[in-house]
Amino acid sequence: MCAVDALGGGHSTAAATTLELVYFSSRSGNTHRFVERLDRTAHRIPIELEEELAPQGGPFVLICPTYADGEGKGAVPKQVIRFLNVPANREALVGVIATGNRNFGATYALAGRIVADKCKVPLLYTFELAGTDTDIARTREGLAKLERELCSTAI
Repeated sequence: MCAVDALGGGHSTAAATTLELVYFSSRSGNTHRFVERLDRTAHRIPIELEEELAPQGGPFVLICPTYADGEGKGAVPKQVIRFLNVPANREALVGVIATGNRNFGATYALAGRIVADKCKVPLLYTFELAGTDTDIARTREGLAKLERELCSTAI
């Protein structure tokens, strides 16, 4: 998790908790393109419900698109629900980043709000479709800050 300074027993400034990214992306690939641009190790939740889920190890941030009807039903993809129904996965979740399409008004990024509320973790950021360069920069900065904060509270 965190590096500890061997002399003083405090945290080393050289290393921090490394958060994993777990994401779901449909065949449209918008979320996948966003994650690729982050240049971080990430694990994709399988599109096919029948595919085996890889166990989640350490703390992670979930990146999740929204698929909802006009009333918000079906906002969280079934694959994400299945993944989060594994207790160890839910326990390792530390935050959510959500994506959607602003054209859908109140249901924009709704899946992230639902997951954050149900799992009692923060909704860290929202972006539209495949994100912009600004979204990528903000997400990188936010993940680095979260990693430092988790490291400072780990000991």
